[in-house]
Amino acid sequence: MNQNLARQLADTVISRYPKAEAYPYRPWSYPQGYLLIGMAKLWRATGEPRYRDYICEFCSTRVDADGGIAGFTGCSMDDMMAGAILVWMYEETGEERYALACHRIFEAFADYPRTREGGFLHHRTQTPGEMWVDGVFMGQMFYARYARAFGKPACFDETKRQIELIYRYCHAHDGLLVHAYSEDGIAPWAAENNRARIVWSEGLGWYALILSELLDIVPREHPAWETAHRQLTQLLEGLLAVQSRESGLWYQVVDHPDGKDNWCDVSGSAMFTYALRHALTRGWVNGDAYENAAKEGYRGVAGRLVKNEHGLIDVHGACEGLCVQNTYEDYVHYPQKVNGQEAVCGCLWALTACEWGV
Repeated sequence: MNQNLARQLADTVISRYPKAEAYPYRPWSYPQGYLLIGMAKLWRATGEPRYRDYICEFCSTRVDADGGIAGFTGCSMDDMMAGAILVWMYEETGEERYALACHRIFEAFADYPRTREGGFLHHRTQTPGEMWVDGVFMGQMFYARYARAFGKPACFDETKRQIELIYRYCHAHDGLLVHAYSEDGIAPWAAENNRARIVWSEGLGWYALILSELLDIVPREHPAWETAHRQLTQLLEGLLAVQSRESGLWYQVVDHPDGKDNWCDVSGSAMFTYALRHALTRGWVNGDAYENAAKEGYRGVAGRLVKNEHGLIDVHGACEGLCVQNTYEDYVHYPQKVNGQEAVCGCLWALTACEWGV
């Protein structure tokens, strides 16, 4: 398998954004965390210093000697997520300022609003009563890493609660989850059982990624590991049935492949491809059906990467910054954007997993 696409895409990002804080959409938010964890995976695979240096430059300029974090507010799960790379940085360097910064983010969870059953809301003030699949990824990418790095195994109890609640709130069928849950049904998109109506590709992708990450982070003997494993294997089995045989990708509305105006989304598809290949590498699933799905996913993702006239890689076929929508039509007609911030990161994760086996 080609071992150049992941590096070409990472090098394109570095060329376009020499400083990661310039990566869209703001200097400190989930895109930096998503991108830089991907860079960390590629650095671990290749050992090429420029990827580690890119991460270190971001962390060293965002965190001061007292652990203050430029741009961090704790106002949303998106804001928490970027802290995942600070946990990585602390584990790499042992520097006290990164420990202090991580403690600061962890403390922001203490008074963070929840559903009545304890699920973290997506935003402190802007999404009343709303728990999103996106937010479970954003929050637990930091929270579970923090628990591991700072020896707080009791925190994995919280991790277990979060993935159990989002499954109970949002599971539609065959391991597939709708986009979000509105506790009192007041969100305009809330339908039966106060759930969103749609199984959105990228939203389901966030779920696939966090389950994959948790199986690497949570100790196998903790009950959260078995919960994540059960949910991931159910999800991956469900994804097999709705993959496009023609493109190797998955549709924007995942479980309606024949729906009017539906189209194949590279962002969610890259997330699914990562989860499949990573699960195969780790031995969490096995068999020809999963192997073929991962190979076809890689083919589909690679086919959406186009080298432009400047020799840089453009990623085609995804939206950017899509929040919970009201209807099927809203999802399939949402504008696509070349090099959407999530799509680039997802492709980096998928290509690294497929080309380097990490």
